[in-house]
Amino acid sequence: MRRFALVPAALMIAAVVAVQVQAGSARAASAQAASAQQPPPATQAPPATAGQGAPPAARPPQAPLGPNQWRIDRSHSAASFSVRHNVVSTVRGQLGPISGTVEYDAKDVRSVSVDVSVDMNGINTQNEGRDKHLRSADFFDVASHPALTFKSKRVEAVADGRFKLVGDLTMRGNTKEVVLGVEGPSAFMKSQRGVLTGATATTRISRKEFGVLWNNMIEMMPVVGDEVTVTIDLELTRPALPGSTS
Repeated sequence: MRRFALVPAALMIAAVVAVQVQAGSARAASAQAASAQQPPPATQAPPATAGQGAPPAARPPQAPLGPNQWRIDRSHSAASFSVRHNVVSTVRGQLGPISGTVEYDAKDVRSVSVDVSVDMNGINTQNEGRDKHLRSADFFDVASHPALTFKSKRVEAVADGRFKLVGDLTMRGNTKEVVLGVEGPSAFMKSQRGVLTGATATTRISRKEFGVLWNNMIEMMPVVGDEVTVTIDLELTRPALPGSTS
């Protein structure tokens, strides 16, 4: 009798379970259908990184040139120096990048006017330890005087293809009048960049007169020569012949 009495109860439990299973299946099917009706999420492109499609940074526009003004091509210009070492050899090096302006009417070298600056942080003698020492207060004191400058005042002794340019050279905070012997300007050349010309200027100075000293004990010995030869090679460019603004 008990076995027969348990049958209706078992049937009722089975029915309840079946109903719950059907309800769960219905809810899952409904959720799946709703998900199918929703549009897929928009994909976002990864942010561009440098070198992977990012637009290059725009260069600042260059100031327009005056009618007789030439732009210094820094990639093809240099300021170099040489000095005797221990009397027996010569040390050569680069002083650093050049910037500035040159005026020249392309007719008369007496119209030449130069105002240039050399970044002494770029001094390079192919010896890292020596370069660091040259930038220190023992020599050029670049931290306090980062630039060597030359501003011309007049042109003298004009000859065919050569002239002398007199001006003020400032180094380590000291300014002295110097004379540059100039070869050039060279004949004009037209290129895709416009009109080109060039010149080479050389002078010899006493480093001691500009305060470029090590110490009294060292200076008593011929470790570093006093006379320094400075050479400036310039390549100049402008979009058109002098006489027109650009």
